[in-house]
Amino acid sequence: MSKNYVIGFPRIGEKRELKKALESFWEGGCEFSEVRKVAKELRKRHLLYQKNSKIEYISVNDFSFYDNMLDTALMINAVSKRFKGIEDKTELYFAMARGRDDLKALEMTKWFNTNYHYIVPELSENDEYRADISKIEEEYKEAKELGINPKINIIGPITFAALSKREDGGDTFEFFEKILRVYEDVVRKISKLDKEIILQIEEPIFVKDLNSKVLSLIKPSYDRLSKAADNIKIALITYFEHAKEAVKILVNTPVWAIGLDFVYGKENIEILNYFKNSDKVLIAGVVDGRNVWINDIEKSVKLLENISKYIPKQKIIPSTSCSLLHVPFTLKYEKRLDNKIKSMLSFAVEKLEELNLISKIFFEEKLDEKEEKALAKNKEAMKLKNSFSQKREDLKKKAENLSFDRELEFKDRIKIQHSILKYPILPTTTIGSFPQTKEIREVRRKFKDSLISKEEYEEAIKKYIDEAIAFQEEIGLDILVHGEPERGDMVEYFGSLLEGFAFSENGWVQSYGSRCVKPPLIYKEVYRKEPMTLKWITYAQSRTKKIVKGMLTGPVTILNWSFVRDDREKKDVAFEIALAIREEVEDLQNSGIKIIQVDEAAFKEGYPLREDKIKDYEKWAVESFKLSVSLAKPQTQIHTHMCYSDFNDIIKTIEAMDADVISIETARSGNELLKVFKRVGYTREIGPGVYDIHSPRIPSVEEMQKQIESFLEVLPKEQLWINPDCGLKTRKWKEVKESLKNMVKAAKRVRDS
Repeated sequence: MSKNYVIGFPRIGEKRELKKALESFWEGGCEFSEVRKVAKELRKRHLLYQKNSKIEYISVNDFSFYDNMLDTALMINAVSKRFKGIEDKTELYFAMARGRDDLKALEMTKWFNTNYHYIVPELSENDEYRADISKIEEEYKEAKELGINPKINIIGPITFAALSKREDGGDTFEFFEKILRVYEDVVRKISKLDKEIILQIEEPIFVKDLNSKVLSLIKPSYDRLSKAADNIKIALITYFEHAKEAVKILVNTPVWAIGLDFVYGKENIEILNYFKNSDKVLIAGVVDGRNVWINDIEKSVKLLENISKYIPKQKIIPSTSCSLLHVPFTLKYEKRLDNKIKSMLSFAVEKLEELNLISKIFFEEKLDEKEEKALAKNKEAMKLKNSFSQKREDLKKKAENLSFDRELEFKDRIKIQHSILKYPILPTTTIGSFPQTKEIREVRRKFKDSLISKEEYEEAIKKYIDEAIAFQEEIGLDILVHGEPERGDMVEYFGSLLEGFAFSENGWVQSYGSRCVKPPLIYKEVYRKEPMTLKWITYAQSRTKKIVKGMLTGPVTILNWSFVRDDREKKDVAFEIALAIREEVEDLQNSGIKIIQVDEAAFKEGYPLREDKIKDYEKWAVESFKLSVSLAKPQTQIHTHMCYSDFNDIIKTIEAMDADVISIETARSGNELLKVFKRVGYTREIGPGVYDIHSPRIPSVEEMQKQIESFLEVLPKEQLWINPDCGLKTRKWKEVKESLKNMVKAAKRVRDS
């Protein structure tokens, strides 16, 4: 029998059942027992999908009610001191994830260079770690009842320490011995669940440039964990890049298998010599776990054949490149998608079939009739994909002949902008979006399905904008937004108006907690057909004498939050999108819009994980942004927004983007991010997040006043804007109205003091 291995599986449900159950619970619509019931059914269904697809190595503990890093923290009792008074486990879990009225949630940030967000555990020297595998035990028993001998997934101790933070700001690795000891106890407890168990320990931190201190922890850690229980076989898994330095060490530890990503870590082929004199099994990630385009079956088999020149076939297990968490669930519900485009796609369930097929061919097993048809279908789809995209040389030439630089330098532009815009010290604004109500979503759906007329649709959008403008004027915001009622998603909206994009109906991917996104599919060259935002931004501006910001999504974010064809250079696609945004900027400013925000929420997310690849990305990413805004007149103020990022290593790059104002998410992380801007002498204006929009709690005027005053300890008031830390579309109007009222009052108090 051929061997194959799936690193992890999506958990939100094929129809987002977990999302719906969680949100009902949070709103008081059901008890948590109902959420547990839904979760148990989903886990069963997901296990059977894999079993029926002939997957040999199937995971448990890849499921989570919110996030696996949060689950890991609770597995070892790494609970921040401010939460330790909460005895109810469910209440504790969601307080850490989402906060509550009297408690801020834990910080949240991006999982490596993906759009998935993880909860950042907080560690302190007073922590008393202890192992709790009750969640693992429950899920393991569920799998056994289905006739599955599952592997158990956990995040590794080195990655856990590296991605956590200390309450006092110190080095988390000072606590590593304590962490490793409790991990040994976790392994011992897991060993009691069965006679023999495969324990998948994920160490994605091993694909980054590690210092000698972290590298020195690998061998002693995995010597100890491997010896913690005789019946445990450890599969050490890495993904998203190559793991050269770590593999050199790991082959000299007692781990059973090492997992490498050959899709995004092509250099892993160069380090297979390390396996030659070891007994290690190689889990070879050859099926793309991060993108949705069909796998070239023949190419993957050839890659495995190449790998087998270094490692005996019997020591190779074909695998997904990473967890399938990062792709949609299944193509089964895609009824409207063009059949040609659909034939080029593969979601999580379809990737199981691809993996099984690759494995059978590689191990020279006879294909049955269904598998032969699947292989033939794959070959035809690859031919179609290769012939589908036509090069548009005119777009490339157009980009080459345009300037990346604004007409004047920032120091000269900002003087002109202040004289024209006349906003006060500590100006208040929002990031852009307002709540996506059930009613406005229904209006968009009905219009899309031709159930209401264009006139009815436009009247509903105008009514929302009118109410949003009136509310902002009422509470005294300085710079207004139209609220984005016409947009379901900040990327999908623009993609729907650009040539080259396609959209799934049910291609949802988990971003954090219950929040899901539906990335567009960029299947050919991109260009703008007509204005995309002009109508609604100019309408909003006509309803007020205050300035209304034009709201656009930046080229790098559109790129990074889409599924881009895996056979195209990202740089080329980014430039095509930049040209489209550039045309929109020109239309807006020529129509009297004085401030234009071009959001680059996913700019940092696209960063390569290896230092030697960063410069190339930074160059074309910065050029893409600058290309999109460089024709803005000196008096047109350009804003951008960036989501959860560690700005220490990209602050110079942010300066190079040359935006006039940047807003950033800082509410969960305090002033640490802001200090970076002071340290480098950043001169442009900044809107640090005054409150966390990912939590339903409403901060008081006093709390936000204190937050603003803490900002002033770092940067001068002339440089600061006051805003929430992200868009408000995921929140309820009641929360938004109270929070923004308090924010404006807090800003005025500080302004007047």
